[in-house]
Amino acid sequence: MTTEAKYKNIINSLQWDGLRSLWDSIEERHTPDWEAGKAFEYLVLRAFQLDGAEVKFPYSVKLFDEEVEQIDGAIHCLGISCLVESKDFTDRKVDIAPIAKLRNQLLRRPAATVGVVFSRTGFTDPARNLSRFLSPQAILLWDGDEIKYALDNEKICELLVLKYRVCIEDGLADYNIIERNIP
Repeated sequence: MTTEAKYKNIINSLQWDGLRSLWDSIEERHTPDWEAGKAFEYLVLRAFQLDGAEVKFPYSVKLFDEEVEQIDGAIHCLGISCLVESKDFTDRKVDIAPIAKLRNQLLRRPAATVGVVFSRTGFTDPARNLSRFLSPQAILLWDGDEIKYALDNEKICELLVLKYRVCIEDGLADYNIIERNIP
């Protein structure tokens, strides 16, 4: 069994309680069955899957028989299609590099495709600022507190729609869904 198939088997066996336990293990930096960062990557996608989204787990894109992209996942829910980038750093926030990488990937996709970057440790101020000026691409930012909130409330698709709505209405790609002051 390939490593990717093993990861899919593990993650697909988990329901919400299992995802919350896995989140705790990720936070404690104790995920012995997973390569660095993979548990986080799969946890995010499984949360969307449990909430009714169609997901594609990590995959490679080939062009002329050459791998040109490594995608952490894709999400299709409630009329929104997203490419996913997940970062589980131990000691630093996500800087602009993953956001710039995702923007380049979005340039090869239909204009309606949304980028989503998930970071357990959050984002630097330059990364947050860049996310607000990427139009026409939209790249939404999720930090660890928001992911935990989604796991605790067993819903993430509705929260994605909320983030997207705020991005459209107010131009804020880094809106914190925990604030939820929008009706």
